[in-house]
Amino acid sequence: MNPINHVAIIMDGNGRWGLRNKSSRNAGHKAGLKTVEKIIIESVKQKIRHLTLYTFSTENWKRPKNEIDFLFGLLENFLKNKIEILVKNKIKLKIIGDKKAFSKSIKFLLNKTETKTSKNNVMQINLALNYGSKNEIINAVSKLNNQKLKISEENIQNNLFTKNIPDPDILIRTGDTKRLSNFLLWQIAYTEIFFEKKLWPDFTEHDFKKILEKFKKLKRNFGNI
Repeated sequence: MNPINHVAIIMDGNGRWGLRNKSSRNAGHKAGLKTVEKIIIESVKQKIRHLTLYTFSTENWKRPKNEIDFLFGLLENFLKNKIEILVKNKIKLKIIGDKKAFSKSIKFLLNKTETKTSKNNVMQINLALNYGSKNEIINAVSKLNNQKLKISEENIQNNLFTKNIPDPDILIRTGDTKRLSNFLLWQIAYTEIFFEKKLWPDFTEHDFKKILEKFKKLKRNFGNI
């Protein structure tokens, strides 16, 4: 049985779900947040130590301003209303991505939540915010150049946003789209990838558990035979 330490998820399909069911992309994002909460609870039950959620990519800034504002409103509400639940359940929150583009209020909340949950050790949720894997790798190499350090696999690994986080065992993408969308390109070299047809708001704990069980039975060779 393969152990599962880290699951990463591309939560695709919120906007399409909203248009189909509520005639509003924003309604889909709101519904998707409920799925996030369910998957966090199930991850704790399954004793998964790291859960990484692709929340907002560097490319998502191309979306309409009203949708971006709504997304960050949801994030603000989540951080304000759920921080005590994270603390109570000993869940640590870490942000991976470039925070510089965010408003002062969002940055304050992100830093406050990271600090308040920093000692928690049951599970770590990594929120990929303003995250793009190509930028992450370029930034890591720039740091090495500035420090006059050798460009090696180990040194790059140690300068990524995911430093000290194990590489994902599983990557799930919902929404019936089979691409990686600039997400954890370095980290998923040997990750098992599962593409799901369901849109993210329709994805259930049962769907999640089915993937975990399938993964546990896989023969993983890592280049061996």
